[in-house]
Amino acid sequence: MKSLTEKILTQVITKRPPHTYKGSFGRVLIIGGTVQYGGAVIMNALGAVNAGAGLVTVATDPVNFTAIHSQLPEAMVVDFNADLTALIQQHDVILIGSGLGDRFDILQATFAAIYPKHILIVDGSALTLVAQHHLPWPNSQLVITPHQMEWQRLSGVSIPQQAFEAFNVLACGKFNVRPILVLKQFHTQIYTPTDIYELTIGGPHQAVGGMGDTLAGIIAGFAAQFFAVSLADAVLAAVYTHSAIADELAETHYITRPTAISDALPRFMKKYAN
Repeated sequence: MKSLTEKILTQVITKRPPHTYKGSFGRVLIIGGTVQYGGAVIMNALGAVNAGAGLVTVATDPVNFTAIHSQLPEAMVVDFNADLTALIQQHDVILIGSGLGDRFDILQATFAAIYPKHILIVDGSALTLVAQHHLPWPNSQLVITPHQMEWQRLSGVSIPQQAFEAFNVLACGKFNVRPILVLKQFHTQIYTPTDIYELTIGGPHQAVGGMGDTLAGIIAGFAAQFFAVSLADAVLAAVYTHSAIADELAETHYITRPTAISDALPRFMKKYAN
């Protein structure tokens, strides 16, 4: 297992070329946020927009529209109860699951509309729904972001067994589509097609609701715009960035709010782009 280091940031985060426009930096569609979990998709969207995604649309329960418009006017909103097939085709990155609750109908319809060109990031409730319904993964560039209990449900690898990387590698290989696995824990591990990395930064100041929603949004933003590198490298850089900012904030704060991480993203990324 390799240690994930700051070096990944200079390899991935680059200056924006001249003569580009918002469409040059990817289109992200976020799907989730039932009535009681609207904050999850707001934090997804804050992460994606502040990480630099060119266009971000949130498909969510209409009850969340006003909150999203007030928190993040840069994002567009649509009703997740509508047929999203055409909208999915217009986007490069699909992030589904944060605050999705028990809406298996939306997950199933989304998976049916996914094409191999899509980067599909599956987070939160969607992971539990996949496990409960034994839903096959769609043919796509797949990233999954479970915490340890979600991974146990998905893979059958118990939490004690997860300490042994061979069990996790074997489980990834048994899926019908091999994912990039971001296994969230005290030292998050990232299983790419070729290597396994461990994140050695971060800490208990990140033990706050919404931290994973923000991470998923940052991953979406990086995947959408940094297509000159591999998807695995974009994911690695997003994971490192998320915790590096949290550590910087923790120098003066007892806990790190996920929204504060998103607010700090543009300034943090500017350092490495230079």
